[in-house]
Amino acid sequence: MLQISQLKKSFDSLQVLNGIDLHVKKGEVVSVIGPSGTGKSTLLRCINYLEQPTSGSITIDGLCISPETKSRKRLYEIRRKSSMIFQDHSLFENKTVLENITLPLIFAYGYSKSDAEVKAMDILQAIGLADKYNQYPYALSGGQQQRAGIGRALAIEPKVMLFDEPTSALDPSLINEVLELIRSLAEKHMTMLIVTHEMSFARHVSDRVIFMNHGIILEEGTPDQIFTSPRCHETKSFIKSTIQRVNF
Repeated sequence: MLQISQLKKSFDSLQVLNGIDLHVKKGEVVSVIGPSGTGKSTLLRCINYLEQPTSGSITIDGLCISPETKSRKRLYEIRRKSSMIFQDHSLFENKTVLENITLPLIFAYGYSKSDAEVKAMDILQAIGLADKYNQYPYALSGGQQQRAGIGRALAIEPKVMLFDEPTSALDPSLINEVLELIRSLAEKHMTMLIVTHEMSFARHVSDRVIFMNHGIILEEGTPDQIFTSPRCHETKSFIKSTIQRVNF
């Protein structure tokens, strides 16, 4: 479903991604862990070309894009196949929850207003926010705002969902409601690539876990392999330090 080949990204002289190769199968949930500043968020942003890679190719559902083949049409098509959920919810503050979901459908995907509203209400019902459809983001909790952001991402029926630390901006009391929604999507076999610092969540929801450092994938495997018997010293140190911080 998602194929990344020799992906590199640099900002001037700073090399952030150093040749990423990754294959995510249809229906697979892959979590990406690793220290801050190692290129995890940049990887996600390059997948749907919010950041243009320096080199390498991205293929989603059979559609391939690279710096050499990029065009406005291909950018539009690749972004239709993926949805990005950011650390902050990125909702339109002056629009209701319903409008936040319907506006992209109407203006980017050609839905009529009535059809967009029907679809949006179905999604809001599924994510437990149907009673908030006429509320503005400021009236919602942080967890509800993030769930609304996930609902907006679901509306375009993406082939791959990209989560960039979706709970990092939330109070601890609000994290579980967002994680439970993501868990429910995993149970429905939604293809997802999730950058997260929630180690317990990554361990229990993922089919595969990737450890990144220095802009490369140092290790990958099943959750049990990564969290119980990692082969790489840097993976071991990272997991040990993360567990110590949680216990502290």
